[in-house]
Amino acid sequence: MLSAGRRWRKTTLAMAIMVEAAVRGGQYIWGAPTFDQVRVAWDETRHAVGAHATFYQQRMEAVFWTGGVIRFRSLDDPDNARGHTADGVVIDECADVNERAWYEVLRPMLIDTGGWAWLIGTPRGHNWFYREFVAAQERPDSAAFMAPTLGVAIRDGALVREPHPLENPHVPFEEIERLWRMLPERTFRQEILAEFVEDGGGVFRRVREAVGDVEPSGQYVFGVDWGRSEDWTVITVLDVQKRAVVAIDRFNQIDYALQTNRLKALAERYRPDVIIAEANAMGQPIIEQLQRDGLPVRAFMTTSASKAQIIESLALAFERGMITIPNDPVLIEELTAYEMSRLPSGMVRYAAPSGIHDDCVMSLALAWSACVERDIIFAFV
Repeated sequence: MLSAGRRWRKTTLAMAIMVEAAVRGGQYIWGAPTFDQVRVAWDETRHAVGAHATFYQQRMEAVFWTGGVIRFRSLDDPDNARGHTADGVVIDECADVNERAWYEVLRPMLIDTGGWAWLIGTPRGHNWFYREFVAAQERPDSAAFMAPTLGVAIRDGALVREPHPLENPHVPFEEIERLWRMLPERTFRQEILAEFVEDGGGVFRRVREAVGDVEPSGQYVFGVDWGRSEDWTVITVLDVQKRAVVAIDRFNQIDYALQTNRLKALAERYRPDVIIAEANAMGQPIIEQLQRDGLPVRAFMTTSASKAQIIESLALAFERGMITIPNDPVLIEELTAYEMSRLPSGMVRYAAPSGIHDDCVMSLALAWSACVERDIIFAFV
């Protein structure tokens, strides 16, 4: 079992191990979550082996002069690997692979061959990869290695260099420092330090430490989350220079004409540089009308990926003490209750627990995304 950080060269290591074995003969299976990821190993193997094996792309097999065969299989459907014997198996990015691929398909292939397996990847919470990693430390026939991208330690909220014997020495510390500034600590520990961070739990840390009052600067952005049925419409006004929330308007059970009028009234008062508003469902026609009325509104389409991006950016802001919020009980409750969970597909889901709204969180995340985007634009002007 190898849990390693991003750009550690996990695939290259496992490819070399499998090629050395195939040169001596035998049957081997290389699996990965998707076909595109399988092609990475396929291309690396072709580059490494050259003319010493024949590559059959139609059936994704490499046949060596010794009779050794490597079969490359996408495990998005675990049954893609059925029907073969194996003297060795590699599952690349195994934390993203359905556990059926290992327990029902690949592991049984090794029963009568006494074959070996390398399970390699970057962690994805406490899923089957985590369970196998922990179990491997207790089994006499197994070994488990945890290798960070680069050896670093988090001390008193800061990142310090601490060389690790299994690190990738070709990764500059400056690059890891940049990622540290960009990523929430939970994500950094998982993606760079290769630590198995527990699934679920609170997303936003140090929320109450962010409570405070500031003197407004006069430059603002808005984030708008439209209410649906029993939800609330929330407009968050964020001072872009002070990185502080200076106003929150939260309301429900009024028609859309009144909602837009309340937004226009706030815009008249604060004169925002930009208003980021959710475009899903009824949001798009409202946004188009506001744009026709001359407001600087930009649409934000909420998807799993786009939502994760703005939520993680906001979480980083709280962790780094970059944002100030008012002592608003509703906002603080939503932030402290907000949760992350991992779906069976391996994707992360961000949402409020049952019975609690997340409208304030989404409105604030949209406003913060506008603030961050504004910083990026001005940095290149």
